Amino acid sequence: MNGSLDLMLLNIGFSELNADWNWKQVYSPFARIYYVKGGKAKTYIRGKTCLLEPGHLYLTPPFSLHDDECDGYFSLYYIHLYEKTINRESIFDRYDFPVDVQASDLDLLLIERLMEINPNRHLRHFDPKVYDNIPTFSQYIADNNRMSIHSIVETQGILYQFISRFLETATIKQEHADIRIHKSLQYIHENIDKTISISELAGISCITEDHFIRTFKKEMKQTPLKYINTKKIEKAQLLLLTTGLPVREIAMELSMDNISYFNRVFRQHAGTTPCDYRKKYSK
Repeated sequence: MNGSLDLMLLNIGFSELNADWNWKQVYSPFARIYYVKGGKAKTYIRGKTCLLEPGHLYLTPPFSLHDDECDGYFSLYYIHLYEKTINRESIFDRYDFPVDVQASDLDLLLIERLMEINPNRHLRHFDPKVYDNIPTFSQYIADNNRMSIHSIVETQGILYQFISRFLETATIKQEHADIRIHKSLQYIHENIDKTISISELAGISCITEDHFIRTFKKEMKQTPLKYINTKKIEKAQLLLLTTGLPVREIAMELSMDNISYFNRVFRQHAGTTPCDYRKKYSK
């Protein structure tokens, strides 16, 4: 897995809060890991309430709509990270991760070491709308480019260890899926920048189009077209936050040449237009 998993640190820091960790409708292309030091808070994710307590590690995968709530003292270490994927399956596409795991003494030592070799990487603002945007992401890239090779290797090694803590009890999303559908999913992830037809996917799966659509919907609980569009819009959201590409060019990058169609699909999945999405996170 390490050979294909490419992780980049965005932020590492420690915060002491007092009823001021309250954010609604957070939907980020970046992953978050928390180590709770003291107090309590709540995260509403996947339709469930998760209580954040001391002595636990918590993971919020990218593109996971969630709300954060805190009504008293709360202190935590936080790690924000980015998985660099270029037309390949993300580890978060492949696995269903647990939200929390019991922390160990080693986890705290690893966090402290990660902070030591990555000084001044803490958040300057705590509102996700302020730090999930193009200027701050560009700063993250610059910070990483200034690191020595041994610090980069050690940083990635520590990030691997934290991800491994959650992988220990993670489950493969399509563990029992029809192998034909798994092949089609792999093809979608590797060719998300291209036009993907149902006939192509059916051909890869060696079944008729009608049979493919029925089988895909049974396994994935959605149609192939909806899944393809979801992955395209996730890629579009990432490009909107991490590049200055015009919306039309982003649509073209994803082989969605009809800009009206792209805007309509984006709104269906993200609840807003691409332009408004970028403005919201670029203030």
